[in-house]
Amino acid sequence: MSIPHTVYKAHATGNDFVIYADPDGEFEPTADEVRFLCDRHFGIGGDGLLRLTHPEHVRDVSADTAADLHAQGAEWFMDYRNADGSLAEMCGNGTRATALFAQRLGYAQGVGGEPFRLGTRAGVKTLVSLGDMAPCGHDVFRVDMGPWKRGETDAFNVTIPGTDGSARGTFVDMGNPHVVSVLEDGESTLPAVEALNLVTKPVVAPVLESDQNAEFVRIDSQDAGTDTGKATMRVNERGVGETLSCGTGLCATGITLLAKTGIHHWTITVRGGTLQVDVRDDRVFLTGSATLVGRIDLL
Repeated sequence: MSIPHTVYKAHATGNDFVIYADPDGEFEPTADEVRFLCDRHFGIGGDGLLRLTHPEHVRDVSADTAADLHAQGAEWFMDYRNADGSLAEMCGNGTRATALFAQRLGYAQGVGGEPFRLGTRAGVKTLVSLGDMAPCGHDVFRVDMGPWKRGETDAFNVTIPGTDGSARGTFVDMGNPHVVSVLEDGESTLPAVEALNLVTKPVVAPVLESDQNAEFVRIDSQDAGTDTGKATMRVNERGVGETLSCGTGLCATGITLLAKTGIHHWTITVRGGTLQVDVRDDRVFLTGSATLVGRIDLL
């Protein structure tokens, strides 16, 4: 077995993970081991697996990239795998769960301390520990998710097999690909957000070169005077299915909402909780909670 005897369960607004530390690079998981650990019936259960290790211990990270991550202050790396065993470029919620885990292990500082710079396959993400903060909850972190790219607004047609109707979607690159559909805006004929069947994987046309996450959003309120808005989102993640939250998906949603409304600051409710997304021209920030659930000793 190439995983340690002791692992932990964590979640960030319901996006849940199996997580463990591997400072010496001894425990790179196989795809079968990831699928076993993330299985909700035969394993521990999770939307993915997080291995906290150093950049030089990640097989698909080159020596030059590892050196560059260290030069940017990222001593630690979030090696994230989807529940199906596939590698993933990024997981916004996973960065918060990883930062809290690193904090408890003494690898990261607490509230008021130095920001935690975490290497990922999508570059360095910087996290600031904020403690408890409404409306996000306990052990809140603000993550600088870095630069973003958005395609033409509403350039894609999105359908859900077995569900009548369609919606228009906007492509956003957050280091991983997203197509965001804002419902009830006059273009969508899909049911309301709460009524969607996201067990079935949505279909995006034209087809992207790589598989994508699909987000469905309702605008609940907006105030141009304060540059703030509220929205509700659900998401189907590639390699996982519907999850209670998706950090990069929340960021992609805020970016799409900015394009449609001109509003930069959003409070977004997902099935796992409430988070804040703040969009700038050159980067996006995600603020939300993280939770360590327990320690598991594997037999």
